Amino acid sequence: MPLNPTLFDGTDTSLPRAGVLKLAGFLRMVLGGMAKRPAPSPARAQTRPSGIRQNRGKVAFVGAGPGDPELLTVKARRALEEADVIIHDRLISPEVLALAGPRASLVDAGKEGFGPSMKQEDINALIAAHARTGAAVVRLKSGDPTVFGRLDEEIDACDDAGIAWDIVPGITAASAAVASIGQSLTRRGRNSSVRFLTGHDTKGFADHDWRALASRGEVAAIYMGKKSARFIQGRLLMHGADPATPVTVIENASRADQKVLSSTLATLPNDLAEAAMNGPALTFFGLAPRAAAAVLNDIPQQELA
Repeated sequence: MPLNPTLFDGTDTSLPRAGVLKLAGFLRMVLGGMAKRPAPSPARAQTRPSGIRQNRGKVAFVGAGPGDPELLTVKARRALEEADVIIHDRLISPEVLALAGPRASLVDAGKEGFGPSMKQEDINALIAAHARTGAAVVRLKSGDPTVFGRLDEEIDACDDAGIAWDIVPGITAASAAVASIGQSLTRRGRNSSVRFLTGHDTKGFADHDWRALASRGEVAAIYMGKKSARFIQGRLLMHGADPATPVTVIENASRADQKVLSSTLATLPNDLAEAAMNGPALTFFGLAPRAAAAVLNDIPQQELA
């Protein structure tokens, strides 16, 4: 609908004159400003942020969880579906990898304790090389990327290359494994803390505060501890740990082929050898499966009866 021209010359008496003049001035300012606004200069247009880093992709460090695809977070699943390249660990389950989007290339960057592995510096270079092409890169790590995942080294490589990154947390193996035996990591009256340990580091078998760990009531979740079981047993016994302390090993926690070995510190190495576990496993020191723990707790009462 066209504007009434009398609003501009003040001859319309249907509104108070002061209001007419104010409205007329406002319209002149707006319409005149629109007509006279200069086009942005080429230099200004070039410096306007585009929201995309020039010739750089982005890296998402994604936690794949323990292996059950239903335990992936919604954000992790979306990252897999939208990825151009997925650089994954050896322990990622086939069911999780099957969720990759149709355009994604899968790159195996597996590492194995005391076994054949891709060097960490080569993995860092691989991540940066793919991201420099502008690709959406997912660095897919078993469990949670912030727990024994060498995450900081890969983030440093991205920072050095000027590549954007973010972290998508996942369910760590300790959480899935403890759920599989019907226990909790902490329990009032039993333990007010839990230690997350690695069985080996860059120098070989990892050393820890064995005296503190050998104390009564301590609970530890030991990652990558199968091959170092005899070493761990020896150190704990040397520092006074009770040989009857329960030890539980969970292989392939949350997966269809999950296995649970209920043992003690005294018999752990031999029990592991007999069980012939070959998959990824987490070891709990100080925890037994709920049914076994109930039996152990009943023994003193039966002896006193």
